[in-house]
Amino acid sequence: MTLVRQTSPHTIGANRTQTIMKLVLLAALPGLAVQTFYFGWGSLINVVWCSLVALGSEAIVLKLRQRPISFYLNDYSVIVTAFLIGVSVPPLAPWWLTLIGTAFAVIIGKHLYGGLGQNPFNPAMLAYVLLLISYPQEMTSWLPPAGVEGSLANLTPWLSFISALTTIFPLGSGIHVDAISMATALDTLRENKTLTMPQLWASKPIFEYFAGRGWLWVNIAYLLGGLFMLYKRLFTWHGPAGMLAAMTIMSFLFSGGTGPSSHGSTLFHLFSGATMLGAFFIITDPVSGATSNKGRLLFGMGVGILVYIIRAWGGYPDGVAFAVLLMNMAAPTLDYYTQPRTYGHKKAHKGLPTKPK
Repeated sequence: MTLVRQTSPHTIGANRTQTIMKLVLLAALPGLAVQTFYFGWGSLINVVWCSLVALGSEAIVLKLRQRPISFYLNDYSVIVTAFLIGVSVPPLAPWWLTLIGTAFAVIIGKHLYGGLGQNPFNPAMLAYVLLLISYPQEMTSWLPPAGVEGSLANLTPWLSFISALTTIFPLGSGIHVDAISMATALDTLRENKTLTMPQLWASKPIFEYFAGRGWLWVNIAYLLGGLFMLYKRLFTWHGPAGMLAAMTIMSFLFSGGTGPSSHGSTLFHLFSGATMLGAFFIITDPVSGATSNKGRLLFGMGVGILVYIIRAWGGYPDGVAFAVLLMNMAAPTLDYYTQPRTYGHKKAHKGLPTKPK
């Protein structure tokens, strides 16, 4: 009788790539819903459009590489990339902007290096940085959130959808984005030179409670989604905890008080911009980040420090994408110096084996 040869790993089922990616998308839906509520239907339209572009781009590349198309499309990894791009760009970004960014993420950021599991950089963040540097005006034209005059979310839902659709795609008379766009809370704080923090909060409708209007609840939604993924053990706590702890420490040490030179409070930085999206949905990428637990902790801390440095003293109001890409380059070094100890050995092995003397 012929024996069946079986090799490790033997566990199957819940840890499939398709299952993990579906859970990630499920966890991100509350954040998308809140973002749609505060900034109109544009974010949802962008996610759908980016997903279609991502699926088409991946199918073309897989065909050229002579790989099975349906097998790779069914793992949903490209949909996660499309989702991150769709929620990161402004809600009324033109269709060609997200087309360029999504195609670049899939073709260059992912398949140029061999496909899923081979890319050293986060594809969605590569696309975001490309678009931000190449098209700064389109990438900084954010709409006022709900509750502020001129917001699309203040209109009736159907009218908001039609207005957003005809602005993103040239289907008719859309909205002049430049006429109603306004600076985000991070950008408003960064440009402030004269008002104290209480005065700034009282005079600018973009602020709410201790963070940016709308962005506070968007971050809370992504935080809840991240906690759901932690509960499902899709990743360990080390990366998010390292990033949030580093931002907390940096903002505590360098906040500058409540005067005009203040860089904002700890809560402001934790619940503004893309902080929670970055902490739970971006730096936890198992491919482009560190793999050991100590490495993940240091990776997250590095991202948190760099995000705060860029926000406080850099040239951009938010720096999650730049911070992630910089730490992606450092991930192999972190893994090298944080290798866990192998069972039966006194210390972790590093480097090439040496010949006995």
